[in-house]
Amino acid sequence: MCVYRHFLKRILDFTVVLIVMLCIWWFIVLIAVWLSFANKGAGAFFTQTRIGKNELPFKIYKFKSMTDEKDSDGKLLPDAQRLTKVGRFIRSTSLDELPQLFNVLMGDMALIGPRPLPPSYLPYYTEEESIRHQVRPGITGWAQVNGRKNITWERKLEYDVYYVKHLTLFLDVKIFFLTIANVLKRDGVGVDTSGRISLFDTRPIQRPEYLNGGK
Repeated sequence: MCVYRHFLKRILDFTVVLIVMLCIWWFIVLIAVWLSFANKGAGAFFTQTRIGKNELPFKIYKFKSMTDEKDSDGKLLPDAQRLTKVGRFIRSTSLDELPQLFNVLMGDMALIGPRPLPPSYLPYYTEEESIRHQVRPGITGWAQVNGRKNITWERKLEYDVYYVKHLTLFLDVKIFFLTIANVLKRDGVGVDTSGRISLFDTRPIQRPEYLNGGK
């Protein structure tokens, strides 16, 4: 399936997303307007730097689910206090991921692949785990349909590497339908405002050459 991996997958992603965007652009605009009011002037979108294919950084787009309200010292309030009812809804239904369709059109992401993670995680991957960056990151992936928030970081990265090594059209189709089933059941898409444990909270540095943003 090398033809699919290196050629057809990108064409299929672009074609499918373009058709979807032409059909639901009005829905994306509606959510953006809704969030613009709910977020009290904080805007409807936010971007973050993530690591993509070949460990190159890019800006990921998401719907903004929180306000920018601050305390008397000018610091942002805790996530739980800034998360709006509208924001909670779009996160629990995974609608906050919709703007990533733009990332797919631009070629930063694929529909299916390892989830893109922050640059600060780069020093903590083992050489085996860094294989996850050999393909474009995805809106959903093998790890997401196999536990998502309920598995360890090590297990998530194992799933990512498995996906890269076994990437086929059949596997992508399987992940696509499992994702739909999980979203409908809201399996693993709950809203967590308690503060997640990051990869570098649980392991030592693996690749010191990536510290301070360089190699």
